[in-house]
Amino acid sequence: MSELYELKRAASQGNPEAQYNLGICYARGRGVAQDRVEAINWYTRAAEQGYALAQHNLGVCYEEGLGVTQNHVEAAKWYTKAAEQGLVRTQTNLGHCYEHGLGVTQDFVKAVYWYTKAAEQGEAMAQYNLGLCYAFGRGVAMNYVEAAKWWKKAAEQGDADAQYNLAICYGRGEGVAEDRVEATKWLVKAAQQGHTGAQAMMRR
Repeated sequence: MSELYELKRAASQGNPEAQYNLGICYARGRGVAQDRVEAINWYTRAAEQGYALAQHNLGVCYEEGLGVTQNHVEAAKWYTKAAEQGLVRTQTNLGHCYEHGLGVTQDFVKAVYWYTKAAEQGEAMAQYNLGLCYAFGRGVAMNYVEAAKWWKKAAEQGDADAQYNLAICYGRGEGVAEDRVEATKWLVKAAQQGHTGAQAMMRR
């Protein structure tokens, strides 16, 4: 029997992991014709059983309109379920929803809450976004030391936006001691990744 046959059988019998994996197959066209609607069907079955990865993927599908009509309320609902189970990348997405009022009432405090949870587990995008919250005083008191701290963590993981912002921090002495060598180092790293702001600053 083929692996796909076994996967379909397990999914049909209600195994949430199999349902999630079958959803992946349909979403990406692995062993079957790509069918995003069918992917949604299997993600939903797994998500309704509490399978966090399926809840995350279902949230992404609703957020981006993949196989379903775009619906930020549904996206935020499924992100919340997965985030509450500790799925780091979903916590970042949910923070984004709260920061920008996508499917939920805009709430910077809740955005910081979810960004912090993900950032403390090493999620670079959450670290970058959390740095922005501290830099602009969104949901927390403005604090350039905290902003620079989180940008540095994201920058060290290769996030170009964080590298650029960290370079500016070192260049201006905001949140860190002014250090032109460090500023240049991070500016170069961001520019090498194609960051247009860093490239323009390098040319100047």
